[in-house]
Amino acid sequence: ISEFLLLALADTRQLQLLHFWLLLGIYLAALLGNGLISTAVACDHRLHTPMYFFLLNLALLDLGCISTTLPKAMANALWHTRAISYAGCAAQVFFFLFLFSAEYYLLTVMAYDRYVAICKPLHYETLISYRTCATMVVLVLFNLFVADLDNNVECTFSKFLGDTNFCDVVNTVKIRDGTQRDRDKLQSSLNLTS
Repeated sequence: ISEFLLLALADTRQLQLLHFWLLLGIYLAALLGNGLISTAVACDHRLHTPMYFFLLNLALLDLGCISTTLPKAMANALWHTRAISYAGCAAQVFFFLFLFSAEYYLLTVMAYDRYVAICKPLHYETLISYRTCATMVVLVLFNLFVADLDNNVECTFSKFLGDTNFCDVVNTVKIRDGTQRDRDKLQSSLNLTS
């Protein structure tokens, strides 16, 4: 397998262009919003606190997450194509899962930061420092990178070995295809009886 065909969002050219403009609007809004957050936190020295440090990292992760999938979807809608290479698909899955998971783990770290700020306000300065914040973010990103890289390598190599038991994404696709076949059989049997 050298490439995959993605499902089209629409069959008619007018709807594809509408989807392109809609996706472009969403993408530009995300870029603008996260860019403004990043600029504000980076430029205003009053915002150099742990909460805003985490917010800056969350904005950057969100920029990466949305930049992983939307440009390809917009290109497919604009150029009336559906193909994506195997390497491109594997990279897109890796980066999307990595960045999306990192957002959730970072939200957990942010919740801990707020917990300490609210429940232990007198100890906040000693428990949460800039170094502690940076360490937590680096640990989250490193752990997710290793875990996602391990899963992606197993999935990629299992494709060449003919064994897809290690790849959760491939198993999910197989289950979905089996469910779709069962649904189609049920639909055809219902059509025959009516």
